[in-house]
Amino acid sequence: MWVRPAHERGRLCHHAGMADYPRIAQVVLDTQDARGLAEFYRRLFGLEYRESDTPPPPGEPDDQDWLVLRNPHGGPQLAFQQTDGVRPSTWPDPSVPQMFHLDTVVANTAELETQKQRALDLGATLRLDRSDDPEEPLYVFADPAGHPLCIFVG
Repeated sequence: MWVRPAHERGRLCHHAGMADYPRIAQVVLDTQDARGLAEFYRRLFGLEYRESDTPPPPGEPDDQDWLVLRNPHGGPQLAFQQTDGVRPSTWPDPSVPQMFHLDTVVANTAELETQKQRALDLGATLRLDRSDDPEEPLYVFADPAGHPLCIFVG
Protein backbone atom coordinates (compact mmCIF):
# COMPACT_ATOMS: atom_id res chain seq x y z
CA MET A 1 0.00 0.00 0.00
CA TRP A 2 1.21 3.48 -0.87
CA VAL A 3 2.30 5.67 2.06
CA ARG A 4 2.75 9.38 1.50
CA PRO A 5 6.11 10.84 2.47
CA ALA A 6 6.08 12.85 5.70
CA HIS A 7 6.44 16.19 3.87
CA GLU A 8 3.22 15.46 1.91
CA ARG A 9 1.07 14.34 4.84
CA GLY A 10 -1.75 16.63 5.77
CA ARG A 11 -2.06 17.98 2.22
CA LEU A 12 -4.83 15.66 1.05
CA CYS A 13 -7.37 18.33 0.26
CA HIS A 14 -7.58 21.52 -1.73
CA HIS A 15 -9.48 24.32 -0.05
CA ALA A 16 -12.14 26.04 -2.15
CA GLY A 17 -14.32 28.47 -0.27
CA MET A 18 -16.02 26.72 2.64
CA ALA A 19 -15.60 23.16 1.28
CA ASP A 20 -12.60 20.87 1.15
CA TYR A 21 -12.16 18.53 -1.77
CA PRO A 22 -10.03 15.42 -2.10
CA ARG A 23 -6.88 15.83 -4.16
CA ILE A 24 -6.02 13.21 -6.76
CA ALA A 25 -2.79 11.73 -5.47
CA GLN A 26 -2.28 9.09 -8.12
CA VAL A 27 -3.89 7.03 -10.84
CA VAL A 28 -3.41 3.27 -10.45
CA LEU A 29 -3.21 0.92 -13.42
CA ASP A 30 -3.72 -2.81 -12.92
CA THR A 31 -1.38 -4.91 -15.04
CA GLN A 32 0.10 -8.38 -15.32
CA ASP A 33 3.59 -6.79 -15.61
CA ALA A 34 3.97 -3.91 -13.15
CA ARG A 35 7.63 -3.19 -13.94
CA GLY A 36 7.16 -3.42 -17.70
CA LEU A 37 4.21 -1.02 -17.72
CA ALA A 38 5.93 1.35 -15.26
CA GLU A 39 8.96 1.45 -17.56
CA PHE A 40 6.73 2.25 -20.56
CA TYR A 41 5.17 5.26 -18.80
CA ARG A 42 8.44 6.35 -17.17
CA ARG A 43 10.08 6.60 -20.56
CA LEU A 44 7.02 8.04 -22.35
CA PHE A 45 6.39 10.86 -19.85
CA GLY A 46 9.82 11.41 -18.26
CA LEU A 47 8.61 10.28 -14.82
CA GLU A 48 10.78 9.15 -11.92
CA TYR A 49 10.48 6.15 -9.62
CA ARG A 50 9.69 6.69 -5.99
CA GLU A 51 12.98 5.94 -4.19
CA SER A 52 11.83 2.56 -2.85
CA ASP A 53 10.59 1.47 -6.30
CA THR A 54 13.71 1.81 -8.45
CA PRO A 55 14.56 -1.34 -10.41
CA PRO A 56 16.90 -3.81 -8.71
CA PRO A 57 20.42 -4.31 -10.06
CA PRO A 58 20.69 -6.61 -13.09
CA GLY A 59 20.46 -10.27 -12.13
CA GLU A 60 18.56 -9.64 -8.89
CA PRO A 61 14.87 -10.61 -8.63
CA ASP A 62 12.23 -7.91 -9.07
CA ASP A 63 9.32 -8.98 -6.91
CA GLN A 64 7.63 -5.58 -6.63
CA ASP A 65 3.86 -5.84 -7.09
CA TRP A 66 3.21 -2.12 -6.49
CA LEU A 67 5.28 0.63 -8.13
CA VAL A 68 4.90 4.41 -8.07
CA LEU A 69 6.16 6.94 -10.60
CA ARG A 70 6.34 10.61 -9.67
CA ASN A 71 6.14 13.56 -11.99
CA PRO A 72 9.16 15.82 -11.37
CA HIS A 73 6.99 18.79 -12.42
CA GLY A 74 4.22 18.02 -9.92
CA GLY A 75 0.75 16.62 -10.36
CA PRO A 76 -0.71 13.17 -9.77
CA GLN A 77 1.54 10.14 -9.68
CA LEU A 78 1.06 6.95 -11.69
CA ALA A 79 1.05 3.66 -9.79
CA PHE A 80 1.13 0.12 -11.13
CA GLN A 81 -0.43 -2.84 -9.35
CA GLN A 82 0.49 -6.40 -10.31
CA THR A 83 -2.84 -8.16 -10.90
CA ASP A 84 -3.44 -11.55 -12.46
CA GLY A 85 -6.24 -11.92 -14.97
CA VAL A 86 -6.36 -8.33 -16.24
CA ARG A 87 -7.89 -8.33 -19.72
CA PRO A 88 -6.66 -5.66 -22.14
CA SER A 89 -9.31 -3.35 -23.53
CA THR A 90 -10.34 -4.10 -27.10
CA TRP A 91 -11.53 -0.53 -27.74
CA PRO A 92 -12.96 0.53 -30.16
CA ASP A 93 -14.43 -3.00 -30.27
CA PRO A 94 -16.77 -3.14 -27.23
CA SER A 95 -15.95 -6.79 -26.33
CA VAL A 96 -13.69 -5.66 -23.45
CA PRO A 97 -14.51 -2.02 -22.68
CA GLN A 98 -12.04 0.62 -21.63
CA MET A 99 -12.65 1.20 -17.95
CA PHE A 100 -10.14 4.00 -17.86
CA HIS A 101 -7.87 5.91 -20.23
CA LEU A 102 -5.28 8.66 -20.03
CA ASP A 103 -5.65 11.88 -22.01
CA THR A 104 -2.39 13.68 -22.64
CA VAL A 105 -1.72 16.86 -24.56
CA VAL A 106 1.05 18.32 -26.69
CA ALA A 107 1.48 21.86 -28.02
CA ASN A 108 1.31 21.31 -31.79
CA THR A 109 1.07 18.76 -34.61
CA ALA A 110 4.85 18.45 -34.97
CA GLU A 111 5.07 17.42 -31.32
CA LEU A 112 2.09 15.10 -31.85
CA GLU A 113 4.06 13.25 -34.53
CA THR A 114 7.17 13.10 -32.34
CA GLN A 115 5.20 11.66 -29.41
CA LYS A 116 3.37 9.21 -31.68
CA GLN A 117 6.70 7.74 -32.72
CA ARG A 118 7.95 7.69 -29.12
CA ALA A 119 4.84 5.80 -27.98
CA LEU A 120 5.18 3.26 -30.82
CA ASP A 121 8.91 2.81 -30.19
CA LEU A 122 8.17 2.10 -26.51
CA GLY A 123 5.63 -0.61 -27.35
CA ALA A 124 2.27 1.14 -27.72
CA THR A 125 -0.18 0.00 -30.39
CA LEU A 126 -1.97 2.58 -32.52
CA ARG A 127 -5.75 2.14 -32.19
CA LEU A 128 -7.06 5.33 -33.84
CA ASP A 129 -5.47 7.96 -36.07
CA ARG A 130 -7.34 11.26 -36.06
CA SER A 131 -4.26 13.35 -36.70
CA ASP A 132 -5.94 15.06 -39.65
CA ASP A 133 -8.82 16.43 -37.54
CA PRO A 134 -8.58 20.23 -37.91
CA GLU A 135 -10.22 20.90 -34.52
CA GLU A 136 -8.53 18.28 -32.33
CA PRO A 137 -5.78 16.21 -33.94
CA LEU A 138 -5.12 13.09 -31.90
CA TYR A 139 -3.91 9.53 -31.72
CA VAL A 140 -5.33 6.79 -29.52
CA PHE A 141 -2.95 4.02 -28.49
CA ALA A 142 -3.08 0.96 -26.31
CA ASP A 143 -0.21 0.81 -23.83
CA PRO A 144 1.65 -2.53 -23.56
CA ALA A 145 -0.99 -3.81 -21.09
CA GLY A 146 -3.88 -2.71 -23.32
CA HIS A 147 -4.99 0.47 -21.48
CA PRO A 148 -6.13 3.18 -23.93
CA LEU A 149 -3.97 6.31 -24.04
CA CYS A 150 -4.75 9.48 -26.05
CA ILE A 151 -2.25 12.08 -27.20
CA PHE A 152 -3.83 15.18 -28.71
CA VAL A 153 -3.03 18.77 -29.59
CA GLY A 154 -4.51 21.17 -27.09
